[in-house]
Amino acid sequence: MAVEDEIRLKLEDAFAPRALTVKDDSAAHAGHAGAPAGGQSHFNVVIRADAFADMSRIARHRAIHAALGRDLVGRIHALALDVDG
Repeated sequence: MAVEDEIRLKLEDAFAPRALTVKDDSAAHAGHAGAPAGGQSHFNVVIRADAFADMSRIARHRAIHAALGRDLVGRIHALALDVDG
């Protein structure tokens, strides 16, 4: 399964978002440090979910990292997050 799909599934399961966009931006970073030849290393996530309504920005990011899990986060070089409740 592609990393993009893993991210999407885990976030859908954890937060039941109203809106979710997961974009693989790896091609834009090809040749840069931390960008493996196979891609799937740089992602941009936009997520809107009621679960984030009363959380601080840091708590939101921590919740997303926890939902993705240590293994998946460890395979990602860069993860840009746009999170709102």
